[in-house]
Amino acid sequence: MCSAKGCRADAVWVLAWNNPKIHAPERRKTWLACEEHREHLSQFLGVRGFLKDVVALADWREPADEEGPAQG
Repeated sequence: MCSAKGCRADAVWVLAWNNPKIHAPERRKTWLACEEHREHLSQFLGVRGFLKDVVALADWREPADEEGPAQG
């Protein structure tokens, strides 16, 4: 489902991002976007310098977790 506020449309895009002030450089958080909200969400992240990649949901692969599962 799209991450835009109030949107219930099916997501077709993955917006990979991180906030360099609080996340390690290799960490990727994700927002999902429908076709209608892809540009708006990309701009929101982009102007803050957070957007790292936009990938079709069908092509998205989670980055490999080299340290294994989180403990705790």
